[in-house]
Amino acid sequence: MIGYVTLGTKDLEKGAKFYDAVCGALGVGRMMEFDEFIAWGEQGGGAGIGLTKPFDGKPASVGNGVMVALEAKDEAQVQKVYETALANGGTDEGAPGPRGDDGFYAAYFRDPDGNKLNAFTMVQPG
Repeated sequence: MIGYVTLGTKDLEKGAKFYDAVCGALGVGRMMEFDEFIAWGEQGGGAGIGLTKPFDGKPASVGNGVMVALEAKDEAQVQKVYETALANGGTDEGAPGPRGDDGFYAAYFRDPDGNKLNAFTMVQPG
């Protein structure tokens, strides 16, 4: 049902480098690109992520309590996405590891504009 989620940025070029790297670690690239908007994902695939300068001309700001979760294929890809994010201007919000007892494995980070994301996978028990 969700096609893509859009986050605001103060610097589209800097943000695009971050998302090119992070989305590349997830195996996807750019699927749409216009003057002030870029989206990453796969046409016909799962939900993508977009980045834009706000259309109202006001400064981009981070939504308190807002987070975008990026689904990884396994724990190794969660680790790779997390490391890629930090190597490309992201900041740590929680190292990769299990969360809870139901097989949820995730890493948390922020992009260069402060938007919060995570990479996660569901691990089969046992």
